[in-house]
Amino acid sequence: MDNLPQWLPDTPIVPFTVLLLVVLTVPPLFERLRLPGLVGLIAAGVFLGGDGIGLLDHTDDYMKLFTDIGKIYLMFVAGLEIDLSEFQRKKDRSLVFGFATFAIPLTAGTFMASQFGFGWNASILIGSLLASHTLLGYPIVSRLGVAGNEAVTITIGATIFTDIAALLVLAICLSIHGGDFSASSLIIQVTALGLYTVAVLVGLDRLGKIYFRRTGDEESNQFLFILLAVFVAAVGAEIINVDQIVGAFLAGLAVNDVVGRGPVENKVEFVGSTLFIPFFFVGMGLLLDLGAFMESFTQNLGFVIAIVLTLLGAKFLASLTVKLIYGYNLNSLMTMWSLSIPQVAATLAAALAGFNAGLIPDWVFNSVVVLMLITSVIGPLATSHFARRLPLSGGSLDVGSDEDDNALPSLTFFPKEKPFKVVVPVANPLTERYLIEMAAILARQRSGSIVPLSVAEAHLQMDEPELDVAIRRSERLLERALEVSHEFQVEAIPRVRIDGDVAHGISRTAREENASAIVMGWNENIGIRARLFGSVVDSVFWSSHCPVGVMRLLDDPLNIHKILVPVKSLAPQVMEAMRFAQLFAESNQAELTLLHVCDRRTTPQQIQEFETALMKIFHGGVSQVPGQMKTVVSDDVAQAILEASQEMDMVVLCSRRRRTAGGLAVSDVATKILGQISCSMVLFGEPHW
Repeated sequence: MDNLPQWLPDTPIVPFTVLLLVVLTVPPLFERLRLPGLVGLIAAGVFLGGDGIGLLDHTDDYMKLFTDIGKIYLMFVAGLEIDLSEFQRKKDRSLVFGFATFAIPLTAGTFMASQFGFGWNASILIGSLLASHTLLGYPIVSRLGVAGNEAVTITIGATIFTDIAALLVLAICLSIHGGDFSASSLIIQVTALGLYTVAVLVGLDRLGKIYFRRTGDEESNQFLFILLAVFVAAVGAEIINVDQIVGAFLAGLAVNDVVGRGPVENKVEFVGSTLFIPFFFVGMGLLLDLGAFMESFTQNLGFVIAIVLTLLGAKFLASLTVKLIYGYNLNSLMTMWSLSIPQVAATLAAALAGFNAGLIPDWVFNSVVVLMLITSVIGPLATSHFARRLPLSGGSLDVGSDEDDNALPSLTFFPKEKPFKVVVPVANPLTERYLIEMAAILARQRSGSIVPLSVAEAHLQMDEPELDVAIRRSERLLERALEVSHEFQVEAIPRVRIDGDVAHGISRTAREENASAIVMGWNENIGIRARLFGSVVDSVFWSSHCPVGVMRLLDDPLNIHKILVPVKSLAPQVMEAMRFAQLFAESNQAELTLLHVCDRRTTPQQIQEFETALMKIFHGGVSQVPGQMKTVVSDDVAQAILEASQEMDMVVLCSRRRRTAGGLAVSDVATKILGQISCSMVLFGEPHW
């Protein structure tokens, strides 16, 4: 095996190919073993490095480049993913918890490191490594429907404070380590850092808004602008003798509001989570010295135990402090603690910076990797255990609290204060009739109208005859749509739109018509371009102002009489999917079944509380459709839904825009369901607000 590299060409293409193979195969394998995918990437780095088969070398320029880009991208995504709106909602309490969960671990870690003989500068740096946290547990609280709980909200908001403060401490420690320490130099460094922070946060934010406003829908140029902003900020940080990751994180915060939760952010995070961030974790594995790593469990076992216990204890003390101040219960305390203990993004990046600068030795770096591995497992497990005991939330509401019934989330889908319109994009003659029928049934129930839409796609090189052909095809599609709408005695307002982008043409028409919803067909034949850059459905989901129902109708909508709606939480998006199903069921005299799938650790009391709250919301809507509640205890949500769907004519699923944790994509139950479901299906997407 040691001679393996000699048989391969001496070109950077080889390691790049190896990295792609690792990223494609290793994380899914480890996730099947119930281990985080990033653990597999680090293990792959060890195997491919000097202590393994020697296929990759961390000293090579291209590996340094890949690792640096991944490190910068990791911190950028960490800043980009912070939900500033959540921070604004509870900013006072978020700042209190942020200060507590930063200052207490920093102090405890500094004291612990000093007891092992480190100087004050190195001790403070080690303490700062414990002060930040990565929200690995966010997908869990989102899935459980408690993301709107105040304990979760303030922990998310606290991430802004802890990450910025920890990175600033890192910058000061590295600056002191790199030169002669003096009060004047410290003042100069802190001043430069403050001015630089303001310049990035304010300057990039304003520049980005101006650029995005002028470029409109040019997503490729906007994507390049974001990339340029990240690396300019990283270079600027180095100019003032601050580590790159500080600039990258600040850039993420700066453009957070610019990109919003739209397709550009989706593409930025996709590139990072698919390529560069996994490369960083593989590079971390290459840096690990197995001999020194094993010493961490022999000669330095005391330090490993101390740093883990210090982190767990300090984070618990910080959560306890906030509990005592604001009167939270035990489950809120433990949820805040479990969400704040994973040490991945900022911790690893800062530890690598300290190690490269020579401020901490290799065995401390290895101990930090052990800390990352332990907390990345304990944190999500603890979050899953304690967060399920929190009151279910709909938006910011805590269901089960002492608030009155009027506080329950209302079913606001299809508001009555505006004319009811459904935009129906048509492109495939084979599926057109069922789509128009579905829209007509909904519109007839609310005395509304439908807007059949055909987008004639045009481009700069298209000549007049080609455009004429496209327009005539659109007109033929709309003629069929009018025939169907007349059968249902529903007003139809046909629209032909000439646009260079089909998705934007759909969303713009919906906005111009002030549509209540968009009903469109599902395309199972997704080509390579759609896989790389997103399908029309993806783009409409991101850009629409109103709810979007993507449908795969296997039978005439008039024959759909049994509808299944899986309900995993009381979040507004899920409730509006239920309202959609209620409206259709009422217009088509259909039976509606609400399916709640919970795991085996859910108590009977929690199940009863959820069912009571859900049925209260269900019967509180305008529709009087009778519905039944069905609860299934299963650890495989997708399989439970598939089994229940076998007796149904149609399943209504709620699609929520996925967030990533530390740059690594989280799983999506809908993916498995869409591939195996045997009845008609509606994938309901929330509007982009």
